[in-house]
Amino acid sequence: MATAAQWIEGARPRTLPNAIAPVLAGTGAAASIDGFVWWKAILCLLLSVALIIGVNYANDYSDGIRGTDDERVGPLRLVGSRLAAPAAVRNAAIACLAVGAVIGLVLVITSAWWLLLVGAACLAGAWFYTGGRNPYGYSGFGEIAVFVFFGLVAVLGTEFVQAGRVDWAGLVCAVSVGAFSSAVLVTNNLRDIPTDTESGKLTLAVRLGDAHTRTLHMVLILIPFLALALLVWRSPWSLAALVALPLAIRANEPVRTGKNGPGLIPALAGTGQAMLVWSAVVAVALAVV
Repeated sequence: MATAAQWIEGARPRTLPNAIAPVLAGTGAAASIDGFVWWKAILCLLLSVALIIGVNYANDYSDGIRGTDDERVGPLRLVGSRLAAPAAVRNAAIACLAVGAVIGLVLVITSAWWLLLVGAACLAGAWFYTGGRNPYGYSGFGEIAVFVFFGLVAVLGTEFVQAGRVDWAGLVCAVSVGAFSSAVLVTNNLRDIPTDTESGKLTLAVRLGDAHTRTLHMVLILIPFLALALLVWRSPWSLAALVALPLAIRANEPVRTGKNGPGLIPALAGTGQAMLVWSAVVAVALAVV
């Protein structure tokens, strides 16, 4: 029987920056066009956190029953480690996704009906990443999904429900946060190339190979800093987000220097930290325009 601490670890709290960053960036974009609505921002944050925890439990369940996590390096897996029954982890995933669905319904009712379709796509994307007969995460589409759902959808959705529209600054933020989020997954999949190859999980990292995956990580974490050249047209204060650059460089160091296995774990947390700092600074910069 898993303890409360193990359930928390199984939720993978180190991935929370992927949920918080897009809401910060989207809220800043909304504020820059005089659309900030505090209670909708809070609902977006709760929705994003519920979804990412649900995704993490769903992945734990689906990978665990397939045996993909039997020899996994990295954060605790509840099913793979035999600490929790698969049904219990599955139910935890469903509960978190259901909470997200209820919050999303409130935002739909107070914003636009067609967001219901977006929400349904998000729930399907969360479950079928590693679930179902043909999970797309096993075919190399995980990074694209993360870019879309935790970048474009999360940032622009946050901006839209508050401001009633999206704009170019929101799109720049969405691409930037999506690049950061994808870089987190790239690091994770780089670390797991040996075990994923053995289990038949054809992630993008497995398809690209070790060297090209390391190059991809560097490209992805540079995109948000290059994007600041555009955001300064909305707010010159956006350049302050360069304070996150040393964090990004440090996060890339284990990737750049050829670390493997547990040696890549600091890159996961570091990439998330860089994303969170970048998003927080940009959000403030856009809000004070």
